[in-house]
Amino acid sequence: MHQPPPPREAARRPTRIDPVPGTSYGLAIFGAPPATSGPAVGALVAGVAAVLVSFVVGCVGLADAASSDVGTDGWGALVGGAFAVLTGFLGTAAIGLGVVGMRRTGRRAQPADGPVRGRGMAIAGIACGGAGVVVAACSLGVAILVAVS
Repeated sequence: MHQPPPPREAARRPTRIDPVPGTSYGLAIFGAPPATSGPAVGALVAGVAAVLVSFVVGCVGLADAASSDVGTDGWGALVGGAFAVLTGFLGTAAIGLGVVGMRRTGRRAQPADGPVRGRGMAIAGIACGGAGVVVAACSLGVAILVAVS
């Protein structure tokens, strides 16, 4: 019968081994795995939220355009503007946290705790935050054009 391979952690070597006094045993101390950057995770969450809320801006503007003959008085631009402000805050937070996350995960930035990973999440957060702000601005512009015409 074939045995499964040992877990990956079993192949790691201890960083040091301290002897236990009075015995022939030793205490093996393993290094900690790399931590994930908190600001990078926050940037990704805020960036995805900015994209989702920016689509709400577009949907509200389109809902107003579809019901403009009912006499709604252009509420889509007003409500879309409120959601666009929220998207602006989320996008700005994503970009700011992404920059901080990239600095903490850079090659030159090695904290005393050990290596930190999450550079890809930081970059994705910056991209999603910027895209969310751009989509919200375009959607709000369309909603305002629909409300004016």
